Amino acid sequence: MTTHVLDDTTALTGRSLRHITRSADTIITTALTPIALLLLFVYVFGGAIQAGTENYVNYLLPGILLIAIASGIAYTAVRLFTDMQSGIFERFHSMPIARSSVLWAHVLTSLVANGITVVIIVLVGLAMGFRTSAGVGAWLAVGGILALFTLALTWLAVIAGLTAKTVDGAAGFSYPLIFLPFISSAFVPTETMPGPVRWFAENQPVTSIVDSIQALFSGQPVGSDIWVALAWCVGVLVIAYVVAMAAYRRKVS
Repeated sequence: MTTHVLDDTTALTGRSLRHITRSADTIITTALTPIALLLLFVYVFGGAIQAGTENYVNYLLPGILLIAIASGIAYTAVRLFTDMQSGIFERFHSMPIARSSVLWAHVLTSLVANGITVVIIVLVGLAMGFRTSAGVGAWLAVGGILALFTLALTWLAVIAGLTAKTVDGAAGFSYPLIFLPFISSAFVPTETMPGPVRWFAENQPVTSIVDSIQALFSGQPVGSDIWVALAWCVGVLVIAYVVAMAAYRRKVS
């Protein structure tokens, strides 16, 4: 049974990945837009921003990576919504395949696609002067945090794709997620913000994730931030998964 599910999920994931490679606008939006933000903030605004570091790209890169992921998962919701509207779900369910593989294919596609985007942005950051003292363990920790963050947001995207009434609604849920890094420590230290904004910034998930990645890249002690970041990611992932599977069962019942 497990082999059957894995084989079905692998085949359907390949199908979704092929759709991405044929969609130029997806690649442009998920990769080039965050790169444009990186260029804008480093070369236009960077000289006026006091982030407590000489190399602003080192400070900024973690937040840009999170924005790229938040932007990329919108396409998971759109692809899922499109599959439902086109009737492909019904065709899949009439075939001898595991029903859960349909959702997992979209989730794994998101993980792969966003992983590629992250690698591209890191390479651009290196070309812009990003430098890190992180060892292999720190890089693996950063990759794990980003993968967990991607999975958590992707299952939120699954909920949107299953419940949206229009394609704009399926994609639109991601806008608040893309905006969250702007009210966090991703661009400037939270100490520079006025009281209520600072409180919100310090108590939302993006700040703990950004602070953890910045500490790992700089070789500094991570402290409690990483546990807060993991708690946020795992909590959102578990809740989103449960809600998404419940919505999926209602759709296919």
